[in-house]
Parts: sequence; structure tokens; C-alpha cells
Amino acid sequence: MTKKIAIFSDVQNIYYTTRDAYGRPFNYRKFLQKVAKQGEIVSATAYAIHKGDDQQIKFQDALKHMGFDVKLKPYIQRRDGSAKGDWDVGITIDIMETAASGEVDTIILLSGDGDFDLLLKKVNQRYGMTTEVFGVPKLTANSLIEAADQFHPIRQDFLI
Repeated sequence: MTKKIAIFSDVQNIYYTTRDAYGRPFNYRKFLQKVAKQGEIVSATAYAIHKGDDQQIKFQDALKHMGFDVKLKPYIQRRDGSAKGDWDVGITIDIMETAASGEVDTIILLSGDGDFDLLLKKVNQRYGMTTEVFGVPKLTANSLIEAADQFHPIRQDFLI
């Protein structure tokens, strides 16, 4: 039986962690190619911010072209200059709804945010789903790594 996979990408988290750790962006195309070898990608959702700048719009269009459903929230700039998407609740709702639908057996989360640890535990306990996390090793919360059935470190081979 083919594994059915749903992907959820915390775009801001992946952008900032790969930039901070490696100085290079994440390669979503290579990621999708790797995941497609594991089974059927039923859905792929990218949670991003809408800043209105051309480079970001091109990136979001590229994600759409690859097959991602791109969900946008308004841009919020922190005092330190970083941007916040505030997508944690939206990602949580979408993962819970996807898990409850029974249409997939594997949830893949791209994020290093420890706020998702309880979510992954709940999805695993309540629905018996396999949960996987892709994150930058030194910038991914240990609680998230431990909550996932499998942790895939984002290293140089996943970068552009």
C-alpha cells in the first residue's frame, strides 16, 4: 500500500533557520522529490507572509508551481528586524483537520518550532499517524524532535 502524505511548511521558520545556520535558502523542489519517493503526496501547504515585495511573490509563485497551496497572512515585523507569520494556530488547525479526515497516514512538518510538539503527539496518539519533521538540527526544538516519529535534519544537501 502506498504511503499517503500531507506536507505542512512553516515558511518563515524554514527561511530564517536555514539562513541563520547556512546562509542559503531551503530547496523545496529537492525536498518534494525526496518525499515523493516515499509515497503519494496528497497535499502540500506552505504558510507564508504577504509582504508585497517582488522577490517574495516570485518565491510564492514558485511554490504554487511546485504544487503547494500557499496560505498568506499579513507581514509583521519584529523589533529585531525579523518577520513573524503567526501561523501556528492555522497550521495546527489544518494538521488536525487533515489527520481527522483519514485521507493520509503521514504528516510531514517543516519547522523547528517547539510549539508543535504537543500537536504531533496528539496526532500520533489520536489518529495513529506517522509524524515526520524536517528542521535545521541546531535550530529545531528538542521537544519537537522527540515528539516526531522521525526527524530529518536539513543540511547542505537540502539547500539551493
